[in-house]
Amino acid sequence: MSNIIPPALVRRLGAFAGFDTAAFQAVHEEEEGVSAIRINPAKPHRTDTSVLQRVPWCDTGFYLPRRPVFTLDPLFHAGCYYVQDASSMFLAHAVKALALDQRPLIALDLCAAPGGKSTLLNTYLHADSLLIANEPIKARATTLADNLVRWGLPNTVVTNNDPSAFSHLPGYVDFMLVDAPCSGSGMFRKDRGTIAEWSEGIVQLCSERQRRILADSLPTLKEGGVLLYATCSYSEEENEQVSDWLCETQGVEPIAIPIDEAWGIEPTHSEKHGCPGYRFYPHKLRGEGFFIAAFRKTRSQATFDRRKLKPGKATFFPELKNWVTTSDQLTSFTVGEDSYVLPEAWEPDLRILQSILYLRNAGTRVGRIAKKAFVPAHDLTMSTLQHLELPKLPLDFDLSLEYLRKGNLPPSVNTKGLSGWALATYNGVPLGWTKLLPNRINNYYPKEWRIVTL
Repeated sequence: MSNIIPPALVRRLGAFAGFDTAAFQAVHEEEEGVSAIRINPAKPHRTDTSVLQRVPWCDTGFYLPRRPVFTLDPLFHAGCYYVQDASSMFLAHAVKALALDQRPLIALDLCAAPGGKSTLLNTYLHADSLLIANEPIKARATTLADNLVRWGLPNTVVTNNDPSAFSHLPGYVDFMLVDAPCSGSGMFRKDRGTIAEWSEGIVQLCSERQRRILADSLPTLKEGGVLLYATCSYSEEENEQVSDWLCETQGVEPIAIPIDEAWGIEPTHSEKHGCPGYRFYPHKLRGEGFFIAAFRKTRSQATFDRRKLKPGKATFFPELKNWVTTSDQLTSFTVGEDSYVLPEAWEPDLRILQSILYLRNAGTRVGRIAKKAFVPAHDLTMSTLQHLELPKLPLDFDLSLEYLRKGNLPPSVNTKGLSGWALATYNGVPLGWTKLLPNRINNYYPKEWRIVTL
């Protein structure tokens, strides 16, 4: 029997009735875990998913027979899919089972980086919802913003704030996801480096931090609103015991999420209040370790007073009309020299959030005026709002990779008589901007996004 898993954790898990310790340890000795992707339905592309096995609790999730080099796939860079562990995709089932997709909501993903669950919520919540994706750590907030730009939907605001900042927005959000920082035991198979960092002391510290994050941020959830709490830990201190604490101190009641027994998910109940929870074990299903539980807020909650806002009027900059689709009602605004667009319905909320939080990104950045000419932003190439008649420069696989390296495209590329700005595309999906000049093609792919190794 291998000693990969810390003995203290094995002993604790072995105390669960019916827990198969041998199978649990054996699966962690396997050299390769399970790879899965989640398709972006907002960016249809010619990929044959009929040959792939679907993740049973997520209709856009698929298992891969082997893990490819995603860096070498232009569709990955175009935001056509997101690489995500299958267990985390259970959030899609939870959203639908709790009817969170039936009407427009204000949703908050509190600890959102790197963006897997935020992009999932962007897909599964009602299309007219507003998603606030927050990440407290500045560097990780940049990654979060980049991944949401790739996903391409405009109804998102990325914030970079401590969870306590949301207490200044009492009763503001309808739905809140807290995928809390944890001891990471559920990632042992995926990231062996986390094993050496694990200890019972770390578990206790994480449990205390999780409670502090929840207590600081839960005032922003309105009465009757839904909380989903998740970790990638196996420890009761971070899971079921936090569920009991929520019921005892935070004015919430537990909600059951219906599951199919064939999925292999282990239902649990907390010791004091019988709160339903759902554990994912890699020896019972094709995914990594995960825990999730749902709650509804019952405590009477003050609500943010929108009357404090001065009346505003949504506007649309005329210089953007040839760059973004006119099929949606949009409002435009500027940050520095850059012009952005956001669904018009959320213009008042944008002003609310700007007045209280630090915003890293909002809506879709379209471009800026430079030397009396409009320079489009890369974000627009990733967006579902881009004008359908924008010129396109199709590239084959090799030229697409050269473009993504920010390399030089040869003059021999068939530009079909185009000139000026054009979208570099692969299989019909935009990758970024080019500018076609009489004797060369300028590559405007962002330096910070370029492929640095092949």
